[in-house]
Amino acid sequence: MSIVLKGITWNHSRGYVPMVATAQRFAEMNPGVEIQWEKRSLQQFADAPIQQLAKQYDLLVIDHPWAGFAADKNILVPLEQQLPAEYLLDQARHSVGRSHESYNFDGYQTALAIDAATPVASYRADILAREGLRVPETWEELIELAKLGFVVFPGIPIDSLMNFYMMCSSQGEDPFLQEDQVVSKEMGLQALEQLKELVGYCHPEMFGWNPIQVYEAMTVRDDIAYCPFAYGYSNYSRYGYSEYGLTFSDMVRIGSNEKLRTTLGGTGLAISVECKHLDMALQYVAYTADPQSQKTVYVENGGQPGHRSAWTDSEVNRRCGHYFNNTLPALDRSFLRPRYSGYLNFQDHAGDFVRNYMMHGGNAVEVLERMNGLYRESRKGDAL
Repeated sequence: MSIVLKGITWNHSRGYVPMVATAQRFAEMNPGVEIQWEKRSLQQFADAPIQQLAKQYDLLVIDHPWAGFAADKNILVPLEQQLPAEYLLDQARHSVGRSHESYNFDGYQTALAIDAATPVASYRADILAREGLRVPETWEELIELAKLGFVVFPGIPIDSLMNFYMMCSSQGEDPFLQEDQVVSKEMGLQALEQLKELVGYCHPEMFGWNPIQVYEAMTVRDDIAYCPFAYGYSNYSRYGYSEYGLTFSDMVRIGSNEKLRTTLGGTGLAISVECKHLDMALQYVAYTADPQSQKTVYVENGGQPGHRSAWTDSEVNRRCGHYFNNTLPALDRSFLRPRYSGYLNFQDHAGDFVRNYMMHGGNAVEVLERMNGLYRESRKGDAL
């Protein structure tokens, strides 16, 4: 009698193809097992309630801000109780930045970090060369390049919010250090004004673009040379993936501070507590996150690994235009978002305030007050 496991991931080459590839290879090594992967849009990936998905699927590729809610509601299998301690220690020791930690909430390991990402910089070397321009190294140089009309970055609400976190964290104040306000009034106003100034020189189309749409535009158009921050996708640095490849790099410096500190992303592989074949699901999760799989089957099929050994592997970097070596420092210093049970309610709505201010201006103090009110409300419960 065969075992069938169903999984849900997101519909990009980075999110879907490596899961199908690992499932196929796992099935070949384990006759009688079939793993069926389905996919959803990037927006659905961010929005779909995890408790509903866990009723329909055995395996879930998740975003780490769900960790607190999933632990609080006992939705996902606590992997620290099911996987060998030695295996989990290897995952922790070889984490890319805080990726492994991001799925652990109060000791409850909700998922394994199979994918690591944070916003990084990217550019079209051919366009910069054509225009006699160079890659900016400071915020001031970024502004000057933007004034020439060659800069774009994702401007949808969720990315606008992540960039707000970045501006605060990069300039000495991590968000969410207090229970009644996101950041201090002074820092919040400064961050909003800096973002608003930058977008004033950028393509207005960006307000409808997520990172994938930014990269797709950059690889086919000749009027976008540089993206200062967008969640990195190694696919676009790989030969033959798109018409024109991108070069990925670390961030610009800002003021007297170090390089920009962006907001950690990536995905984790989790198991629903409803799964009827837990032993086999655990074997597959462990196989997919294993360093050998991450450096071979996973990355060779479009994946962006979560195990550090893959990021530093010479062959992996050769295949991907040295994407991993070039951007690893940004991952290692990235800011980890809150993961308390009610946080998603804040994240789902606060980005609208930031984006609207970037687009239309208005009263920045009122923007911060509305964000603070939403934050205080989110601390009361999950509201999902």
